[in-house]
Amino acid sequence: MPRDAQIAPNCYDAEPIPEAARAEIDRLLTTGDLFRYTSEGSTVARLEEAFAAHMGVRYAVAVSSCSQALFLAMKALDLPLGARVLVPAFTFAAVPSAIVHAGCVPVLVEVGEDFRIDLEDFAAKIASADAVLISHMRGHTSDMDAIMEQAEAHGLPVIEDAAHSLGTRWHNRKIGTIGRIGCFSFQSYKLLNAGEGGVMITDDPDLAARAIIMSGAYEHNWKKHSGLMTRCEAWQNKLPLYNCRMQNLSAAILLPQIGEIPRRARDGLRNHDHVAARLGESRWLKVPPALPPETRAPDSLQFLLAGEWSDDEARAFQAEAKARGVSVSVFGLSSDNARAFWNWQFLGDLPELPKTRAMLMRACDIRLPARLTQPDLEFISEALLEAVAQIKPA
Repeated sequence: MPRDAQIAPNCYDAEPIPEAARAEIDRLLTTGDLFRYTSEGSTVARLEEAFAAHMGVRYAVAVSSCSQALFLAMKALDLPLGARVLVPAFTFAAVPSAIVHAGCVPVLVEVGEDFRIDLEDFAAKIASADAVLISHMRGHTSDMDAIMEQAEAHGLPVIEDAAHSLGTRWHNRKIGTIGRIGCFSFQSYKLLNAGEGGVMITDDPDLAARAIIMSGAYEHNWKKHSGLMTRCEAWQNKLPLYNCRMQNLSAAILLPQIGEIPRRARDGLRNHDHVAARLGESRWLKVPPALPPETRAPDSLQFLLAGEWSDDEARAFQAEAKARGVSVSVFGLSSDNARAFWNWQFLGDLPELPKTRAMLMRACDIRLPARLTQPDLEFISEALLEAVAQIKPA
C-alpha cells in the first residue's frame, strides 16, 4: 500500500488487556471484593508476589502510582526533613514533586545530549547530598556503574525511578534492582497497563515493612503480608499512614500482563532500533546509542535535531511531521511540558542548567508502542524524513 494511502498509525492506544484477566475481574465485580485487605492472599498480594519473582527480589509493595512509590521510598529510608536528593534535571515533574512531598529538597543535576546524567555535575554535587534518585527517563539508563560507585563512596542510598524501564537490563541485571529501592509505573503508557498504579521493590525487609505500614496497612492489616509480620509489628502505630494502596481490580488487570514483559520488551526494542536506523539516514537527526552495558526495552523514541536549528525551524518540523500523521514533541518547545525543568515553578528558584536546557530545546519525542507493525514503522520513519527534508533540504 502506498504510504499516502495508509492510515497514520495510532501510537497512543495500549494493547488489549489479556483475556486471562476476565475471570478474576468478573469474580471481583460479583463479590465486590475490591479492597486489598479484605482477605489474605488478595489479588494485590498475588501481584506483589508475581512481580517480585519476575524481578528477582524479595519484596514488592503495590501502590496507587509510581509517584507514591517514590514518595514511600524516601519515607521508608527515613530521610530527614530538608534532605538533599540528587535527581536528573531531565525527568517528569512528578519526580521532583515526590521529593518535595517527602519533605526533601530536589537537587537538579545536568543531563547531556545523550539524555543521561552528566557525571561531572553529579560528582560536583554528591558530596553535599543525602540520597540519590536516578530517573531512567524515557528508558535511558545513565552510567549505573559510576553512579553506584560514587553513591557507595559517600554512603548514600540510591532509589531508581524505573517508570520507563521495566524490561531494561544493565550488565544483564534488571533495572530497578541495582539501587536500594526500585519504583515502577503501571500507567497506561508504560509496559504494563492498569490505567494507574505503581510498585516499589527492595531486598531490604525493614524498608519493605515501613513502606507497607505507611501505604495504609493500618491496624493489623500488615499481617496479611507474609514473611514480614515481625518487621511490620515493630513499626505498628509508629509511622504516619498515607493510604496509597493499590486495589484488587488494578492487580487483576496487571497479573496476566507480567508474562508479556519479555515479548513487549523485545518488540519495543525492535521497533525503536528500526526507526532509529532510518532516522540515521538524515544528517539533521541524531539518535544517541545505548551504552555498552545497556539492553533497552523502549516504548518510545527520542532523537535530537542535529546541527544548526532555529526554534522556528524546530516548530516547523513538528508541524510538517504532524501534517504527515506523526506527532512529535520537542520537549523544550512544547507549551508547559512537564519534562522541561523550567516549568517546575513549585521548586522556587531554579538553577540555570545550560546543558539540560540546550538538550531539551532540540530533543524530540515520539511514541513507539510494541504493538506497531512493520508498515507502521515505515510510515513513521518516512514521515519524519520527509518532514526534515522539507525544512532542511539537502
